[in-house]
Amino acid sequence: MNLIEEMMTRGHERVCVHHDPDSGLRAIIAVHSTALGNALGGTRRWHYDSYDAALLDVLRLSRGMTYKAACAGLDMGGAKSVILLDSPRAEYTEAQAKAMGRFVDSFNGDYIAAEDVGVDEQFVDLMSTETNHAMGGTGEGQGGDPSPHTALGVFRGMQACLRHRGIDQFAGMTVAIQGVGSVGVHLARMLHEHGADLIVADIHESSVDHAVKNFGARVVGTDEIVGVECDILAPCALGGVIGPSNIDSIKAGVICGAANNQLVDHDREATVLQERGILYAPDFIVNAGGLIHLAGLYLGLTPAELQQKIDDIEGTTLNVFELASQHGSTAHAAVALAEQRIAGGRSREESHAG
Repeated sequence: MNLIEEMMTRGHERVCVHHDPDSGLRAIIAVHSTALGNALGGTRRWHYDSYDAALLDVLRLSRGMTYKAACAGLDMGGAKSVILLDSPRAEYTEAQAKAMGRFVDSFNGDYIAAEDVGVDEQFVDLMSTETNHAMGGTGEGQGGDPSPHTALGVFRGMQACLRHRGIDQFAGMTVAIQGVGSVGVHLARMLHEHGADLIVADIHESSVDHAVKNFGARVVGTDEIVGVECDILAPCALGGVIGPSNIDSIKAGVICGAANNQLVDHDREATVLQERGILYAPDFIVNAGGLIHLAGLYLGLTPAELQQKIDDIEGTTLNVFELASQHGSTAHAAVALAEQRIAGGRSREESHAG
């Protein structure tokens, strides 16, 4: 993979690769855009098949964060970081977390780190001993675990999907959740409380058992969940779950979940879903609740303002649905909405510079 070409194609401002020999940390930070403000994005710890796979992941995720912040109406840019693990589920060390904190600090606030897959509040706390530019820890004003807020945003997005289809309640609806981990479990709880029937799949048996015991969920295999008979399919694990190998097997009328980059190829899959009459709620619109919570705290928003912004995800999702006819699909409409706001931010920067 040619890094310079990929950066130019995707519009990235800065990508840095870092190796800390003392701790063994290997990490990449990708800042996609600071047109609207400093860039906030999670730190993901993952075992990748190759360096190119890690680079592609951080490039896709960081651009998604730019779109997420823009569509949520936040004066924040988009970035992401990944830590490359030597083996799956490798435990982190204090030295590695602190080394990551120093790497983050080298961006002087242009990048603000937060939680993602493989990173918890304690990891953020350790990073925060080396930088003031991390959110999601246990300290005052850090925001803690953003997962419940992400789940609430997805729930609001689902409400928009139902409203768009002329349905006013979850009772009688069947929702299939792929991944009932940190975000999925909160989403399952809310849906259960509102009368939805749940189907779940997860690679972790304990997560599945919890959903069965507490929410009366039905369990299917991880290889079955995308094609299961349901009203709403909610991808809440890793990205790249909907592509040529399974898109024709989808029986859900709606796709709305928390995972980032759910479509293997954004343009291709979005068009196919639109042609099949499957309502796709763009992931970076509906999964913005966690970002809103942490970025809002960073920007000094009040609790009431934070709550309102998360609730506004429902209205933004409906707006994207209405714009879909002008852009070919809901996914393309969401990108257009994001690009419009980013362009406005650049115009303000240029006018101030002049």
